[in-house]
Order: sequence, then C-alpha cells, then structure tokens
Amino acid sequence: MPQAEEGTTRSQLVQMLRTRGSSSIAELARPLGITEMAVRRHIHSLEKDGLVSSSLLKQAMGRPSYRYRLTERADELFPKNYPHLTLELLGELEEVSGEAIIGQLFEGRKRKLEAKYKDRMENKGLEEKVAELAGIQNAGGYMAEWEAAGDGSYRLHEYNCPIAQVANRYREACRCEKRLFGDLLDADVERTECLADGGMRCTYLIRAAKG
Repeated sequence: MPQAEEGTTRSQLVQMLRTRGSSSIAELARPLGITEMAVRRHIHSLEKDGLVSSSLLKQAMGRPSYRYRLTERADELFPKNYPHLTLELLGELEEVSGEAIIGQLFEGRKRKLEAKYKDRMENKGLEEKVAELAGIQNAGGYMAEWEAAGDGSYRLHEYNCPIAQVANRYREACRCEKRLFGDLLDADVERTECLADGGMRCTYLIRAAKG
C-alpha cells in the first residue's frame, strides 16, 4: 500500500474511533472497504504509538472479541482552540478587574514555575544551570538550545513559543519569563531577540550575576 494511502487509512481509523467509540476490527473494516487484516495492521501500529488501546469483550455465544478505542494521548491529534479561549478569558478578566490583575496572574505563574524547578538548579554551576533550563524549556515545547560564548556568557535560544498568541497580546508573559530565568539561574538575563517582536526566535543573553 502506498505511504500516502496508509496515512489516509490511519487518519480515517482515528476519526472513526473518535466518532463511534469502542469498535471491533470488523466494524472498522466494513465502512473503509478494506480487509480486516489491513485494518488490524493499522490498529497494531496505532497501539504501538500509544494512540489506541484494546479490551477483550466476552460474549454469551462464540469466542471473545477485541474492541479498540482511542487513548487519552490520541486527544492531541484533534484540533484545539486553547489560545483563543485563553485570550477571551483574560480579556473578560481584564475588563472586569482591570489591567493589574493580568500582571498578578502571570507573576503567580512565574512563582509556581520557580518553585517547581528550583531544586533542579541546586549545586550546579551557571553552565549546568543553563543546560538544565534548556532541557526544561524543551520539555515544554519551546525548541530550546544554548551556547557558550568566549567571554563567559551564555545564550539561550527558543525557536518556538507555545503561548505565542497570549504573549503577543499580553507582554507581561515575556517579562515574567525573563524574570523566571534570572531567578532560576541566579544570573543576569537580558532578552536580545523576541518572537513577539517579529524576531526569528527568543534569545536570552545570560551572564553571571554581578556582586
């Protein structure tokens, strides 16, 4: 089966499991007009990727049969509109409580992240901390990398911003991130490029704290 066709069949199976719920191989094969063997191959591939799980259904007569359903991980495959909803909610909150409340929300988020990650910075030199921070940001979807400069400073680059739409509207998100980095690293942090300002990436210049 050509690769493009395989991708289409896989997508159709995911859509069917989403709309129909728990289904057998036969129930999936009939609407697609392909063999049960072909469906089983795709289902096993989806199981391997953690997108489908199976359960054995006992029947009053005949042999037990397997039924398949999507896992929670498969939910990531379907469109979401979280940024738009977040912006709407923040806008409503700002209208009701004023602009200051937005800053308080981002500051609260900053404090929680600092508390969550500060133990990972214990007993580390600045370079180790920068590397650790890059790992934290990568796990959050920021596509981060870091580099050391000859003068003892470091640069942290982020090529993606998962909260870009929010940061474009509320720049306090960017300011809180900068303060978070400074506090986690116990260093002087300067942002030299920003995606929200039209840059190709967010870049932070990191130097050992003075004094």
